[in-house]
Amino acid sequence: MWLIIQCSFDDSGHKALLGADCRCETSLVCPHDSDSNMSPSSEAQCCRKHYINPEPCPRLVRGLGTWAWFFLIDPSDFSDYSCHMTPSTDSPLTRWQRDRRAFIEHRIFWHGSIGLADLMEVMGISRAQASKDLNGYITDHPDHLFYDKSARTYVIGDEFQAHYLTLDPAELLGDMVALSRGAAVPKSDWIVGHPDVLVPGVPARGLDPLTVRAVLMACHQKRKLLLTYQSMSQPAPVHREIAPHGLAHDGFRWHARAYCFRTDTFKDFVLGRMADVHLGDATDVDPLQDRDWSETVTLLIGPHPQLSDSQRRAIELDYAMTGGVAEIHVPKCLLFYNLKRLGLDADSPTRRPEDQHIVLLNADDVLPLLGRNTK
Repeated sequence: MWLIIQCSFDDSGHKALLGADCRCETSLVCPHDSDSNMSPSSEAQCCRKHYINPEPCPRLVRGLGTWAWFFLIDPSDFSDYSCHMTPSTDSPLTRWQRDRRAFIEHRIFWHGSIGLADLMEVMGISRAQASKDLNGYITDHPDHLFYDKSARTYVIGDEFQAHYLTLDPAELLGDMVALSRGAAVPKSDWIVGHPDVLVPGVPARGLDPLTVRAVLMACHQKRKLLLTYQSMSQPAPVHREIAPHGLAHDGFRWHARAYCFRTDTFKDFVLGRMADVHLGDATDVDPLQDRDWSETVTLLIGPHPQLSDSQRRAIELDYAMTGGVAEIHVPKCLLFYNLKRLGLDADSPTRRPEDQHIVLLNADDVLPLLGRNTK
């Protein structure tokens, strides 16, 4: 059985899978020059058997209209190949073309302009390919961007809208914060011309890489962790045996969500308070039994009732409220941390509006979940 893989190439050399076919004709011969005496079996020898990074036949395949690879395979193995070889019909664009168009939209929207040099530098393509990409984008999406002859660059058009990425301000600003802290950010070279960013300082959280590694492995391998833990309720560290199944971040600290064999409950364990951590035996603890992890609680928040009308409107804009109310859905196990971060862990209606801009409108339903009396 012959497996035939057809591919095309763009000007930058990126390969796109067009399709995979399987033929059983014993007379099938790779269409070399008419003077070629190569048989199907000998042709297979000039190519790699596996489809990952195969070497192409040394001649252009005629009759198929594109480049192709031929592989002689056992018919029983075809399913192993075909499951990886299904061509995409969602778009005629390759993954690399879509990625370059996403970059065009990102740069043109957030920066206001884009030039050939931008595409060449960030995407690693030739000048001819960059020009082709921009002109192809304009052809498919007229009035989204155009070439400004006076500025000698492409600028955003009046009809621009994104087709190849989601323009998320929170994501961009989060990336800018991470960059300001010196962190590695995927596609950081997409972001240019941003202003300086300042963020409030927070205490450094001490995390032992071996501790983090052990927690991750215990979650993945479904094993116990043996450790000593310094809790707020005990004067000295206590030996614990836990079965972690997930991680949670409260905005400042990382926690392991785990079953505690000592207390027979699911609890949060701050990673920075763990010491002498060792992997233990396999465990059959079912994370689905952790109801507080899977269940959510809806918080209804609104402006503080003592704010003026203009101040209320400002707070409604801050929290994207509709009709003076915003909904926040939080995992039940993070309820305490969410309330604390929003300043709602205390009796917020009695606090001065200058100190507490929002209040919890459904406190009678929410606070009892923390074992608190709202009266």
